[in-house]
This record gives sequence, structure tokens and C-alpha cells, in this order.
Amino acid sequence: MPNKTELSDPQTVTSNDYEKLARFLVEPFLANPQTLCIHSEVNKSNGKIWLRIAFDKSDRGKVFGRGGRTIQAIRTTIQTSALAHGESVFLDIYSDEPPESDDFGGDGRGRSQGKTQRRKSPAKPAPKISNK
Repeated sequence: MPNKTELSDPQTVTSNDYEKLARFLVEPFLANPQTLCIHSEVNKSNGKIWLRIAFDKSDRGKVFGRGGRTIQAIRTTIQTSALAHGESVFLDIYSDEPPESDDFGGDGRGRSQGKTQRRKSPAKPAPKISNK
């Protein structure tokens, strides 16, 4: 019979599990899943985990989705899983190449900071109100 110390706690989740979850959620959007790199850092004192993922630049649009909805859904799924285990997980997107000027905000990390891209068309004038 195993010792109590030898049994693993079923509620304990490792950063490796979050890496697998992130891989499971992101890979279907990639043309070449082998380009996906995931790195995690764990701060055991406060239960925070940082996941950093990188993939081929050509797949950014598919992973981010229209208006960043897809990547936000992936983040929400990972954060909800972590919350159920009393942890915090943060997902950042990184690239080997600097983004182009019109590409995802210009900070090299995609839309990970919640910034949305603004339309570049001129503003429409306000409608005129008549005093009749």
C-alpha cells in the first residue's frame, strides 16, 4: 500500500497541464502545429503561472480571430480552469519577428494587452438637428 506522501493530490494541477490545454486550444488554428512553442513560468508562492506561446506569423489572424475574439476565448478557458484550482494563469503571445506597423498594436505581443485596432477611415460628421 502506498504511503500518503506518495499519493498525488487530484486537485494539484501543474503548469504542464496548462501547457497541454493551451496546445489543445491553439493547435487547430495553426497551418503547421509544429511551429507552436509554449513556455511556462510558475510562482509557487502566490499560485501564478505565466504561459508564453509563439507560433508562425502567418497564423496570427486565425489564432486571434475577428476582433481578438478567438484568443480571448482561449484565455478565458485557461483562466477558468486555473480559477477552479485556486490558481491564476496569464497567457501571452510572442513572435520571433517584430510586427508590421498595421499588425496587432505594435508591441510585439499581438493583442495580449486587450488593445483593439482602430478603423483608419475618417470619422463621420454628426447628424444635423433641426429646431422645428
